[in-house]
Amino acid sequence: MNEAGIEAVAYGVVGIPEDEEGARKVFQFARRMRIRTIVSEPRFEDFPLIERLVKETGVQVAIHNHATPNRYAQPQTVLDQVDGLDSRIGGCPDTGHWVRTGITPTDGLRLLKGRIIDVHLKDLDRFGEIRGALDVPFGSGVANVRDILAELTLQGYDGYIAIEHENPNDLQSPEEAILKGLEFIRGVTYWHDYERILRKTPRGYRKDGWNHYGPGLFELDRERGELSATGGMGLFWYSRKTYRDFVLEFDYRCTEPQTNSGIFVRVPDVPVDDSYIYHSFEIQIADNGEGIHATGAVYDAEPPTSLPVKPAGEWNTMKIRMVGNHIEVEVNDVLVVDWEMEPRGKV
Repeated sequence: MNEAGIEAVAYGVVGIPEDEEGARKVFQFARRMRIRTIVSEPRFEDFPLIERLVKETGVQVAIHNHATPNRYAQPQTVLDQVDGLDSRIGGCPDTGHWVRTGITPTDGLRLLKGRIIDVHLKDLDRFGEIRGALDVPFGSGVANVRDILAELTLQGYDGYIAIEHENPNDLQSPEEAILKGLEFIRGVTYWHDYERILRKTPRGYRKDGWNHYGPGLFELDRERGELSATGGMGLFWYSRKTYRDFVLEFDYRCTEPQTNSGIFVRVPDVPVDDSYIYHSFEIQIADNGEGIHATGAVYDAEPPTSLPVKPAGEWNTMKIRMVGNHIEVEVNDVLVVDWEMEPRGKV
């Protein structure tokens, strides 16, 4: 599969045998194949064994739902079974079968918030019909795929979404319907082509790929994915990958009105002393600063055209776009810098 550029990330829907020897074979197969998630519909009484094997192997288990009368047709049933178990045991909502059962997908997703490990995404032409409802391209049915994706985004869902299209009328050539659905998704998905540089794992956020130079510390809340800066002017820098043109988007908040921080861009090399300060530009975060030292400014070089910041304690969004030597800075959706960079100020 490596030669073909294919990576298996989930296995199922597959049965997990009731006996330990048989169940262990399923987990060992997934581990040998480097598959992260087993998707299954196990018996209720098998969860103690499943949890033990999850802890032993590190392989996740996602509970799938078929339509009524399946034992997991109701999302509450899934939640009741996984609640209190290892966090690597959760749900695999199948939005098509929820629609057939008469469950609004966004309601089911909200109920399972925090316990969703995998998703099977479908759109159907009819709601609440066990038989007769057919898969249709995303966006053309009743599942409200846009709201499904929005809800997953709001929850910070970081797993995979499996595309399924099982309309018997399209068996000979399902590609056309799938491509049409993907076109719809790209049209409503803001984060398309973005990558997360503060990595999230089933065990929480991690600082893998990040390093620190100088005094101070950036403490990470692994559950919420929030970094808190303490103890002096150090540089928390991303070393896993270098970038040419990019868009960096992040949320931040200042704990005090006099908070002073910033984002350095185009750092020329691995920082071993403070010389990076004079050879790269800093996008300033300092609400009590003025002009070229205010929030959104390219520090000491280009002032922001306005200060659309929120009071200390509230969250703001900043977006930095760099194409060649051209930089744009947005604060809370307001463009405050649009500048062709050149040596100026401290640089």
